[in-house]
Amino acid sequence: MPPTPIKAARSDNALYGKVAWRIIPLLFVCYIAAYLDRVNVGFAKLQLQSDVPQISDTVFGLGAGIFFLGYFVFEVPSNILMEKLGARLWIARIMITWGLVSTAMIFVNSSWIFYGLRLLLGFAEAGFFPGVILYLTYWFPSRRRGEMVALFMLAIALTGVIGAPLSGWILHQFSGRAGLKGWQMLFLLEGIPSIVLGIFVPLLLANGVRSARWLNAEEKQILEQNLRAEESHQEHLPFAEIFLNPRLLLFAVLYFCCAMGLYGTGFWIPQLIKNTGIKDPLDIGLLTAIPYTFGAVAMVILGRSSDRSGKRRLLFAMASLMGAVGIVISNLFRQDTLIAMIGLTIATMGILATFPLFWPMPTAMLAGTAAAAGIAWINSLGNLAGFFGPSIVGWFTDLTKRSDYGLYVVAGALVLGSFLVFGFVPRELGADKAS
Repeated sequence: MPPTPIKAARSDNALYGKVAWRIIPLLFVCYIAAYLDRVNVGFAKLQLQSDVPQISDTVFGLGAGIFFLGYFVFEVPSNILMEKLGARLWIARIMITWGLVSTAMIFVNSSWIFYGLRLLLGFAEAGFFPGVILYLTYWFPSRRRGEMVALFMLAIALTGVIGAPLSGWILHQFSGRAGLKGWQMLFLLEGIPSIVLGIFVPLLLANGVRSARWLNAEEKQILEQNLRAEESHQEHLPFAEIFLNPRLLLFAVLYFCCAMGLYGTGFWIPQLIKNTGIKDPLDIGLLTAIPYTFGAVAMVILGRSSDRSGKRRLLFAMASLMGAVGIVISNLFRQDTLIAMIGLTIATMGILATFPLFWPMPTAMLAGTAAAAGIAWINSLGNLAGFFGPSIVGWFTDLTKRSDYGLYVVAGALVLGSFLVFGFVPRELGADKAS
């Protein structure tokens, strides 16, 4: 007698729970290391500018953002290579090289070295995030990806919760150790974990369902059948068409709006808190953890809700507008620490929640090599916002001596994203029915 639908669903849930517990924690820890090495420059800025006078707010904003130009160049080739060479070795390569470049930031003594190392960091890290998004498609059908992407991307929030106080503490406690400034110790101590993790990734990560020794034959068959059933509804685009496909370009623009929110505010949160009158780096780090704590909760709740309800477009639009409103509140009350923190918390909750709501939409339409190149193409184009967002805020800050004008541009991008998702994303991609 065949299993009832309820028993089959429970069996599937248990199996996917097993898969999630096996791969998500490792990817999660790796992304904490990646994101920390990407954004700790925001904390280094609190001391770096006094030691290296060439680094004005404009130079800092450009240097923070130039990372994404290197990121843009290598995203698509990196994902295609991962598809051919396997996730284990390729993710390890990415982590070790970015860890080495991140620690080399201790040698910054001019604006050009700052630019060069940030560009190299983008080259080194390119492919990690889209590689993981692609890797999740090897295991989970689209109806389960919202929660999985949310659990993986919780690393961004946890980096803020743990990494911000850690960065503040390093600046506070380690200045002068080993003859290095506090900001140099920050880059050194936070770059080493990426190298260590990269060494262990090949030992702990399976390339896919077939090579997972911790699954039995029946479990592998179930996972592969579920993925094959979904592939019949996905597109296998020719490689040459990927770069001009209207849907992929739409998703790239939509992702650009999300990333404008994330990086337009993320690199500047420590400085925004300092501008309210908080001076001690450790206090700034502890306060920075508050928005990210609430952001973590919002990511999981909305990611899980989108899987169950299928209302990805509606929830994405709500989260994006929430991010814009929070930015406006923090700007209007930028001299009041309490209200500014409330605004930053609302903004961070909305901005972080857009990501697990976004990625299940484009990955639901792509399969095969199209998935590898398409995910990387969306991510590389969208992440150019990581160049423009910090640069715009830095340029406006130097020009007007106020950061709020640039942040209003960031808020406008989030509002645009909320309209685009309803106006142009097909209902079948933005409103998948949970099963």
